[in-house]
Amino acid sequence: MSRILVLGGSRSGKSAYAEQLLDSWLEVTYLATSPVVDGDAEWAARVSAHRARRPVSWTTIESTAPSELVRPGAVLVDSVTTWVAALMDEAGVWDAVDDGGAHAAGAGGDAEAALARLADRCDALVTNWVMSPAHVVAVSDEVGLGVVPETRAGRLFRDTLGTVNQRLAATADEVWFVVAGLPQRLR
Repeated sequence: MSRILVLGGSRSGKSAYAEQLLDSWLEVTYLATSPVVDGDAEWAARVSAHRARRPVSWTTIESTAPSELVRPGAVLVDSVTTWVAALMDEAGVWDAVDDGGAHAAGAGGDAEAALARLADRCDALVTNWVMSPAHVVAVSDEVGLGVVPETRAGRLFRDTLGTVNQRLAATADEVWFVVAGLPQRLR
C-alpha cells in the first residue's frame, strides 16, 4: 500500500491531521506507542483526548514491537517519537549514558553495547515500515528545530529521532509537516 509520514512540533495538529488522512477507512489499527503512565494526569488527559477523537470502529494496540506494522488494512502510528524513546529504554541507553557522556554507575558500563542495541531496534522499525502491506500513516515530532538539549541523553534522543525520521521520510510515499494546524506537503 502506501506510507505517509506526518511531522510537526508539539501540539501542532499533526495527530489530528493524520487521523483525517484515514477518514475514508472504516477499520484502522491505531498503534499507540506510549501507554498511560500511572500518576501522570496530564498525559492521561492527552491520551483520553486522542481516544475521544477516534472512531469506535478503530482498534487500538499499545505496543512498541515493530512487527505490529506488518498487518493488512490501515495503521496509524502515534507516535514515532514515543516509540523511539521506548526503543532507547528497551536498549538500556538511558541508563548506560550519564549527562557527561560517561558510563553511568550501575549500568554495566557498556554504552557502546546499548547504542548498538538501539541501532538494531531502529533498523527493525524502519524495515517493518518498508515491509508493511498496510496503508501506514505515522506521526512524529520534528525535534531538531528547538534548542540544543542540555544533557547527552537529550541530544542522543534528538539525534536518534532525527535519523529515524529521515529514514522513514526517505521511504515514504508522502511526507507532511504540520505547523499551527496547517499541513504542508513536503513530498
